[in-house]
Amino acid sequence: MANGDTKAGILSNVTLWDAKDVARYLKVSRSWVYHHAERGLLPCLRIGALLRFEPAKVQEFALGCRAGTAPATVAPAVTRAGESQAASERR
Repeated sequence: MANGDTKAGILSNVTLWDAKDVARYLKVSRSWVYHHAERGLLPCLRIGALLRFEPAKVQEFALGCRAGTAPATVAPAVTRAGESQAASERR
């Protein structure tokens, strides 16, 4: 790649947050951040064993939660015998 190529420095101007930054922003504990990120409820990037977060995605997550909408990555609620809530409502 040439020195002027932008692909080499795609993330050079992007600031990523760690769990402490996210916890401070959302006013929750770091363990809450790790728990929700590991479950796929809070969008994150995995860099080796580290979790990093894009501020814009965390802000979207927070706004979605405040508006009462569930994040897109949340699986449907399971009621009994592995049946989804939507399936049990149809009965």
